[in-house]
Amino acid sequence: MVDFRRINDLPPYVFAEIDQLKLHARRAGKDVIDMGFGNPDIPSPDIAVEKLIEAARNPRNHRYSASKGIPKLRQAISSLYLRRFGVELDSEREVVTTMGAKEGLSHLMWVLSGPGDSVLVPSPSYPIHIYAPVFAGADVRQVPLGPMANPDEFFGDLMEAWESTWPRPKVVVLSFPHNPTTTCVDITWMTKLVNFAKEHDVVLVHDFAYADVAFDGYSPPSILQVPGAKDVSVELYSMTKSFSMAGWRVAFLVGNAAIVQALTKLKSYLDYGTFQPIQIASIVAMNEAPDYPKLVNETYQSRRDVLCERLCKIGWQVSKPKGTMFVWAPIPEPYVEMGALEFAKFLVSEAEVATSPGVGFGPGGNGFVRFALIENEQRIAQATRNLKKVLTRL
Repeated sequence: MVDFRRINDLPPYVFAEIDQLKLHARRAGKDVIDMGFGNPDIPSPDIAVEKLIEAARNPRNHRYSASKGIPKLRQAISSLYLRRFGVELDSEREVVTTMGAKEGLSHLMWVLSGPGDSVLVPSPSYPIHIYAPVFAGADVRQVPLGPMANPDEFFGDLMEAWESTWPRPKVVVLSFPHNPTTTCVDITWMTKLVNFAKEHDVVLVHDFAYADVAFDGYSPPSILQVPGAKDVSVELYSMTKSFSMAGWRVAFLVGNAAIVQALTKLKSYLDYGTFQPIQIASIVAMNEAPDYPKLVNETYQSRRDVLCERLCKIGWQVSKPKGTMFVWAPIPEPYVEMGALEFAKFLVSEAEVATSPGVGFGPGGNGFVRFALIENEQRIAQATRNLKKVLTRL
């Protein structure tokens, strides 16, 4: 038997159990309302789709492209950062295109960490944040991040974890607004973190997946807005949520030039870049549909309001998140003993509503399920009616 590498430390994929239940229910003719997988249902910008078709018809675009992204694409994200965050980026030295944020983060860990290194990551977290350092051979120290956490309390826990870990962690992986807990921070919090990183020679990796998904007047800060952040920080920005271009797999690593160039060098050995028509269409999306993220955001806010208000009405108390496309819902007290996985399975089987069990995001998520705002308001309303029928102990 082959002794496989890198996958032996991966736990069972708990989301697969929910997927199997959904599949069986649908084969049995049930209408499962799927709010589990955070797979955006909002269409990509029409102007990007039209440009993709046009560019794909040009045979010159069928050849290998540039692994770091074509120049105009890197210029487009630089322009977006300047107008959106007031951050200046050198598109030649401080930007590299990646095939989605997951690919970018995974390969970034290869150049930042390895055997003998340790990395700090919040728990619960998006799974690749925890396992990308593991794939690189590093040890991961998970720092508890509570639901709608007090960011100052989490900052203290982060500092304590750094002090008590040996060897001292050289990388901290963060993502705000945070998936799955929906925790948000402000620029003051980011500034404290950058100051800490500069003092202790720590690299900060900020996955800014929900840069444009925020509500009630909240504006998520880019870590690069902190003066001097480029000395110690890089940030991942994705087209997935902001422009609803999930399947296109276009993201960027921006910030510290030396780190960006290290990933650029690695990627030159690994790939030839995203299909060039996709890159061209992404340029058009950023340059000619700059307000599209606002339209996407309005849709998510409407869905958030319907879901949270209706859950509270049936006796399931949840808080409205200020950011992300998720609702992080504590399991109602009468059902807590079931644990996240069994409770999520119960919701699929009995209510025909799919959620993500919180334990799939790390041990800190076991008392929660995550709703993804990927169904329209009518379907969300139907989901809450279904839940009301089966959650008889509320």
